[in-house]
Amino acid sequence: MIEKDFVTEGLKRTRIDEYLEKELDRAGYGGMEIQVTPLGTMVVVYAERPGMVIGRGGKTVRAITQNLKNNYELENPQVEVKEVDIPELNPKIMAHKISAMLQRGMHFRRVAYSALRRIMGAGAQGVEVTISGKIRGSRSACAKFTDGYIKKCGEPSIKYVKQGFATAPLKPGVLGISVRIMPPDVVLPDKVDIIQPKVEEPVTTETAEAVEAPTEEITEGSVEILEEITEEAAEEAAEVPVEEPVKEDLKTKATEAKEAVEEKAEEVKDKATEAKTKATEVKKAVEEKAEEVKDKATEAKTKATEVKKAAEEKAEEVKDKASEAKEAVEEKAEEVKEKAAEAKEVVEEKAEEVKEKAAEAKEVVEEKAEEVKEKAAEVKEAAEEKAEEVKEKAAEAKKKASDKVADIKEEASEIKEKVEKS
Repeated sequence: MIEKDFVTEGLKRTRIDEYLEKELDRAGYGGMEIQVTPLGTMVVVYAERPGMVIGRGGKTVRAITQNLKNNYELENPQVEVKEVDIPELNPKIMAHKISAMLQRGMHFRRVAYSALRRIMGAGAQGVEVTISGKIRGSRSACAKFTDGYIKKCGEPSIKYVKQGFATAPLKPGVLGISVRIMPPDVVLPDKVDIIQPKVEEPVTTETAEAVEAPTEEITEGSVEILEEITEEAAEEAAEVPVEEPVKEDLKTKATEAKEAVEEKAEEVKDKATEAKTKATEVKKAVEEKAEEVKDKATEAKTKATEVKKAAEEKAEEVKDKASEAKEAVEEKAEEVKEKAAEAKEVVEEKAEEVKEKAAEAKEVVEEKAEEVKEKAAEVKEAAEEKAEEVKEKAAEAKKKASDKVADIKEEASEIKEKVEKS
């Protein structure tokens, strides 16, 4: 059945994950992926320190590949090691770091809050740390620490939230550490982005309106003044009742006034046309200034983009140099750690040899002591046998002496009887 195949495949993945977590605990193991290809099985291992996963000359990674091939039935396994970009956003690495800090004797609250600050400082949307076990006394308890926004149920909690687990063996008992992290690049289904419309206001129209307004005011005001002057002159001429010669004088004066008004109107029109030409010139000048300002703005924008690009390139160079320096420092640290591990292995081998030699010497001494005890037992048995023989001989001698004494007494009694008879 296909369900059985799924169960066996999941069990195999879990066993491989537990094996890698146990083997690569010091390297900052952050999870693995299995990809089945026509050429073989690709196992991608994520670690905080990839140098320790590879080992000196690829020794460690070759041993892991051989174990995966022999013990976990993987066809032609190929192990690829990748570095975790941001270890603070990997829940497995953070769970193991919390476990290490708890094993060093730090208080669980301090450890949990420091982990929360580090994870949120790396840009996570939310985090939840759960520590369960004998944390306060002889009874088991559970302490939960949360920060930010994290999904607890539904498909987003399964699809987006990353989980990690680790254990911390302490004197009172084993503590369980569970870490759940919601990454910063997660976009939830209920998120809505409102885009504001962009309104661009042209510069030339405002300046043109500002220039045209005074010209229109000038022309309209001059026409109104001329109309008022002509109306007042006509009314004055109509209101005055005079004789015919006076009428002719008034007519001549009216014609002169009319000519003067027409001359004034012509002058006003000329001034209005001059003002209009000046307004057009001002408008053109303003438009030219606006074009110059626009060109300068575009030049400033281009310069700003160039400066930004240069700054980004410099930042990239600095970042690359920093990463190279970091890698060099990590390589040096890995070399120092490997040398220390080798020295430790040599010391442990020497200690094992000394222990073996001491055990051999102890065995030899014990064998000699056994031989001495056996010889002493044999000597004791021989002495006891000799003592028995001496006792037997003494008993025989005593018996012989008593027999002799009895014989002597009998002879003495016979002699006494013979003496008495004689």
